[in-house]
Amino acid sequence: MTLAHPGPHLADALTIVRLSLHVFAACVWVGGQVTLGGLVGTLRREAPGSLASVARAFARLAWPAYALLIVTGIWNVAAVRASQASSAWSAVFALKMVLVVVAGAGTLAHQRATTPSRRGVAAGVGTLATVAALVLGVALAG
Repeated sequence: MTLAHPGPHLADALTIVRLSLHVFAACVWVGGQVTLGGLVGTLRREAPGSLASVARAFARLAWPAYALLIVTGIWNVAAVRASQASSAWSAVFALKMVLVVVAGAGTLAHQRATTPSRRGVAAGVGTLATVAALVLGVALAG
């Protein structure tokens, strides 16, 4: 006897809110870093005096998005019954949490760096950790 698979279904309202907030915050945090990184060369060339103010304006959006990612990430873990997760899921989750911390630390180090080389290294670390955390988040969605 074969059990029928329930098939695709719609998420309940609370799940829609939780995941939408998490994805929205990821769009701002990740997409903003990628977009700003792509604009830096043009800003340096066309409006060098504006780079610092653009970076500060982005930070006013990015850090609240990072905080929302943390809050909704905790909410996500509480909602998926992580205690019942496989050991592979738990290992990927642990790695993602390390990457989330590295992403925040790298971004903060970039923001506070006083030399171009330190800014570049910190930006690279923060962005790579951010993208890796995003990919692992997709893997955790199952």
